[in-house]
Amino acid sequence: MENKANMVASLMSVKQKSGKTFSQIAEETGLTNVYVAQLLRRQAQLKPETAPKLKAALPLLADQQLNEMMEAPLRSYDPNLIQDPTVYRLNEAVMHFGESIKEIVNEEFGDGIMSAIDFFCSVDKIKGVDGKDRVVLTFDGKYLPHTEQKTEHMVSRLMRKE
Repeated sequence: MENKANMVASLMSVKQKSGKTFSQIAEETGLTNVYVAQLLRRQAQLKPETAPKLKAALPLLADQQLNEMMEAPLRSYDPNLIQDPTVYRLNEAVMHFGESIKEIVNEEFGDGIMSAIDFFCSVDKIKGVDGKDRVVLTFDGKYLPHTEQKTEHMVSRLMRKE
């Protein structure tokens, strides 16, 4: 974890020195702003075809950093993160609205879930009708239906019978 923390610190330093926001880097790379943040926090894997775009957006990135970013990351989170007011309120919003969101997902799609793997996320800033800034979070995930667990479809059982 210490190695990851050092890597994240070095990547965030490159971003800071660039003077660019996550959204600016996202626009230059064709990625979402949240995915750019995930890459720089080593929570997502940089794909080889995207590496040149990221290098162009952040010229101070070293080849060693890019190569390490293309390795599968250790996706983790600090449990103390929930104490941050922004993260706490986001968690609170999901907990408060979660049951209703689940009901609507089930009503619209059936019994299933939204993937967090085949998933896109972005944060946008807009002006509300009152002229005040508003945060727009977009979660765009593939729908995954729960499957009926029939033994005839269970490959491991079928292989044992052979």
